[in-house]
Amino acid sequence: MGVDLAVKIGKLTLKNPVMVSSGTFGCGEQYEELVDLKELGAITTKTITLREREGNKPPRIAETYAGMLNAIGLENKGLNYFCDTTLKYLNSIKTPYIVSVAGEEEKDYSKLIKALDKLNIEAIELNISCPNVKSKKKRMFSQDAQDTFKLVSKVRKLTKATLIVKLSPNVTDIKEIALAAQDAGAEAVSLVNTFLGMAIDVHSRKPKLGNITGGLSGPAIKPLALRMVYEAANCLKIPVIGQGGIMSPEDGLEFILAGATAISIGTANFIEPQSAILIKKGIEKYLIKNKIKSIKQLRGTIIS
Repeated sequence: MGVDLAVKIGKLTLKNPVMVSSGTFGCGEQYEELVDLKELGAITTKTITLREREGNKPPRIAETYAGMLNAIGLENKGLNYFCDTTLKYLNSIKTPYIVSVAGEEEKDYSKLIKALDKLNIEAIELNISCPNVKSKKKRMFSQDAQDTFKLVSKVRKLTKATLIVKLSPNVTDIKEIALAAQDAGAEAVSLVNTFLGMAIDVHSRKPKLGNITGGLSGPAIKPLALRMVYEAANCLKIPVIGQGGIMSPEDGLEFILAGATAISIGTANFIEPQSAILIKKGIEKYLIKNKIKSIKQLRGTIIS
C-alpha cells in the first residue's frame, strides 16, 4: 500500500513532512556524506544575519538531563557570504530549503528580506525568537503580540516568498503571538524555539555557559513543545511546523496528531545524523500499518 506523505506550507510543496531545524544541520553540506538529502522534506538553513557574527563567548554548549543548553549566539558568515557561496550549494542539491534570517532591529529584517527576494528564494523563516542574542530591545519580537504583528506586517510586503515565523516558548500565551503572526500575513508558524535555561558548575561555582543562560532543547522540552503546538494549531488557519525534542517516529506522530502540518528535527541530528530519515520512514510505516492513505488524514485527529 502506497501512502501520500506530501504536505504544503504556503507555496512550498514538500514530498514528506519531516524537515531539519535551523542551527542543527548547517545548510546540509556538513551532512551530505552521512544523509541522503533528497529524502528530507526540507532543510531550514542556519540562521543568517546582515553581517558576519562571531557569536557568544565559550563555552557555548552544556549537556543537561535529557537535553542540551546552547548559547551559540547566531554565529554565521553573514548575508553576502550566504548569497555568494552557500546559495549555490543549496540550489545544487534539489532539496527544498527554507532560509532562516534574524536581526536585532526591524530594519535588519527588512534589508535581509529585500536581498533574498531579489534571488527568488521560495521560503523564508523569520527567526524572531532566538534567546541567545543581545539586542537593543529588552525582549524578543516574539514575546509581544504587537511587536510580532508590526514586524511581520512590514516584511510581508517585501517578499513573494512563503513566510514562516519562528515563535518562542518563552511567553505567557502562545496563541496570542501565533494569531498576531497569522493576522500580519505569515503563511505558517514554526514552534517552538528553545526554552531559556541555565546550568552551574558546583565545583567552580560558575555558569556552565559563557553567556550564563542558553536555550534548552532535546527530549526534556517535548511535552511543553507539544502542548504549545496543540494550542497554536487549534486557533490558527495557517500551517504549524512542530519542533522541540522530536527523537523518534512516535514523537513526530504526536506532533502531527496535535495538529502540526510538518515537523522539524533539531537536537536529534547531533546524536544520530540519520534521525530525520529514520523518523520519516517510521511515520510511513505507521500509515501503512494503520491503512491511512495520506498524512493529511492524520493531522489534528487526537481524540479528546
